[in-house]
Amino acid sequence: MIDNSKEQQIQTFRSLSRKYSDTSILMHEAIAREIGLSGTDHKYLGLIMQNGQMTAGELSRLTGLTTGAVTGLVDRLERKKLIKRQFDKEDRRKVMIVPNTENVFKLLNPIFDKLNEKTMELVNSFSEHEINMLERYFRSAIDIMNEMIEQLRA
Repeated sequence: MIDNSKEQQIQTFRSLSRKYSDTSILMHEAIAREIGLSGTDHKYLGLIMQNGQMTAGELSRLTGLTTGAVTGLVDRLERKKLIKRQFDKEDRRKVMIVPNTENVFKLLNPIFDKLNEKTMELVNSFSEHEINMLERYFRSAIDIMNEMIEQLRA
């Protein structure tokens, strides 16, 4: 049986976790609107930047979006010159979605530079042990969420 003190800590942690998640969504939505995107398009652009060039099918599998929704996403990001379509050099039937890194950085760096500065101040206030503990939490939480994604997509 969990004692009341531990139960209260768990409830506080859950509450803060929800608030962090909600605030993250609201912040990314505000950033996206500032640069003329929807919050969802902004986050999918981030996935494209992290994963590099890929086909529409690969992006569909990564995001869980339908191929039609991926086409709309790619169209919107291409109009903003944040990605481009390129024919695969080895198979010209295959179209690659390629991030336009220079344009993305030019658009996002002014916003994220401020955020990164404040975040680094916060991180630097933690001990090495605390950072390791947070890293372990985030890695484990990501694994749990990825498991949930797979279960929901099955």
